[in-house]
Amino acid sequence: MNAPYEPRRRAPTDAQIALAVQCRDGTRTHPFIRSTVDAAIYTCAQNFAAEQAKLFHAFPVVIGPSAMLPQAGTLMTHDGFGAPLILMRDKRGALRIFLNACRHRGTRLIDAPEPVAEPLVICPYHAWAYALDGQLKGLPRPETFPGLNKRETGLVPVPCAEAGGLIWAAPQRAATASFDLATGPLAADFDALGLAEMHLYARRTHRVRSNWKLIMDAFLESYHVQRLHQNSIAKFFEDGLTAGDTVGPHARSAVARLGGLDGVDFADWPALRRILTYAYQLFPGTVLVASPDYVNLMVLMPQAVGETLVEDFMLIPEKPQTEKAEAHWQRSWALLDGQVFGVEDFGAAEAGQRGLESGAIAELELGGLEQGIKRFHEVVAHYCGLDQAMMSGISKS
Repeated sequence: MNAPYEPRRRAPTDAQIALAVQCRDGTRTHPFIRSTVDAAIYTCAQNFAAEQAKLFHAFPVVIGPSAMLPQAGTLMTHDGFGAPLILMRDKRGALRIFLNACRHRGTRLIDAPEPVAEPLVICPYHAWAYALDGQLKGLPRPETFPGLNKRETGLVPVPCAEAGGLIWAAPQRAATASFDLATGPLAADFDALGLAEMHLYARRTHRVRSNWKLIMDAFLESYHVQRLHQNSIAKFFEDGLTAGDTVGPHARSAVARLGGLDGVDFADWPALRRILTYAYQLFPGTVLVASPDYVNLMVLMPQAVGETLVEDFMLIPEKPQTEKAEAHWQRSWALLDGQVFGVEDFGAAEAGQRGLESGAIAELELGGLEQGIKRFHEVVAHYCGLDQAMMSGISKS
């Protein structure tokens, strides 16, 4: 019989508490402003090419939660970012990522979108065999390859890091990719949430007919919550009571749920999480939303100017032990993935893409509760070397 689940005692980070204080006190350092964003940034092929080269090929990206490959001695493949990857955990559980290509003739080694237990990866073409640490273990007729050094002929490694319960990688092997923020302040926040110990309850990939930035926009403002989500989650949240800050190019925010923060002990982490939903916009294209008792992680993988794959992961404290628990989590998954994200947020992004591609408007208006969008597009423009005025517009009083 399994022992009852007992969560580790955790505490919020100073940064998470600071956002709670801002929400409670209504801290606002500037009056409401308006700004604009040029509509062309969502439809321009040149912009999209620059974003792929300067962002998704240069920055570390989130591949998924650690819980997507939880067991030692397993592997899985991933192709969403334009490079064929194999994620491997060796017999000690250490994670490594390699290109999914044999060092002999470049043949794709394996297709495993879900974890599989394999002691070796054997090329289907000529049966070269690789261990789960990427080393070449053997090949048929080795005498026909005189001088081949097996130690130097392992799989091609991909820079990666695992921290705070997330797997980060640089699929295009960019030499400038830095994992410092992923393993530093972001990992501290995610450790506070207990992400590394959570169970992956469900995952689903959505094909959204929208520019990737329109999807990110939805998670950079709370103005839409009471309107777009009026029939789903609006009843749980205050209208526009939010706070945010930045971690390098990444953004961190908190949205107050109904009930208010007055009298809440900010050192009481469960109590704080019941009244605040924390969201992280991980640059360039990942969103993590921490609800009171579960976490949704959405990884955006742009495929074309107006098409994005979004893989949604739902992480819960432990694997359901009873039918009642299973029914509870199934309802939550259906609400978030099936309705809030899958229908409402992604549907709004697709409708927005159709409107922008029609040429109906030349620029988008951003109000005082939407300036996180402005900041995001300014960061995109900075790293892509694009026209700043085109990306962020001019502030208006």
